[in-house]
Amino acid sequence: MPEPSNKTALITGASSGLGAEFANQLAEKSYDLILTARRKERLEKLGNSLQSKYKVKTILIPADLSNQPDIEQVIQEIRQKPNLELLINNAGFGLSGRFWKMDSDKELAMLQVHITAAVMFCRVVLPGMISRNQGAIIKVASMAGLIPIRSVLYGSSKAFLIIFSESLQAELPNSAIKVQALCPGYTLTEFHDTPEYTRFSRESVPQYLWMTSQQVVSESLKSLHGNKVICIPGRIYRFAGALARNSITAGLIKTLAQLVLHWKKH
Repeated sequence: MPEPSNKTALITGASSGLGAEFANQLAEKSYDLILTARRKERLEKLGNSLQSKYKVKTILIPADLSNQPDIEQVIQEIRQKPNLELLINNAGFGLSGRFWKMDSDKELAMLQVHITAAVMFCRVVLPGMISRNQGAIIKVASMAGLIPIRSVLYGSSKAFLIIFSESLQAELPNSAIKVQALCPGYTLTEFHDTPEYTRFSRESVPQYLWMTSQQVVSESLKSLHGNKVICIPGRIYRFAGALARNSITAGLIKTLAQLVLHWKKH
């Protein structure tokens, strides 16, 4: 990825976790930022902090990407920034439970955030990137998109982002534009601190499987300099991902994952 010179990045789900970490690391690299998230107060706090610390410009868009009007609001902002250098589709959330037992409205909202918003934003930024032959798109997917364990729609929507990223990069064979599907494993963020995960215990996951948001984001940005579409932070996860994509070993890695993570039916 070229070094920034008056360049701008758009980050969705920016108020915490990986989104906030992307914002911090890019601001440190002198990127101006368009930040969007549901929580206005936290978004404003982050924006003020980045402006003060790194002297970058920030545009804040409080938005719930499960709502189509909010998606359109972000699209209008993108259209005013034809030289957008980097798009990071990070917004997302998880649901815990059996597919047929979950709230269908929440499931549809997840698909809207994970898939519809990500696809629409890509469509808007690509023409400018193609005309300049420069830019990058990062879609935050998950190891759950490679190893199906639980949460049917979460894993399936992340798998879509992986295949979408690979297919999109294939449509840009002679382009300098980079497309990345970031597939982190367990990451120390607020992801599991929602009511959906009241039965989840961090202690149930081996300590060596946890990564920090700083580690994940650093590997993601570094990976943009390479040629791989799928970025899997952490050696253990990269090994598991390689096995999961191999038709011979895919069943084995699924079984091992269930044993290591003490997966139980509920």
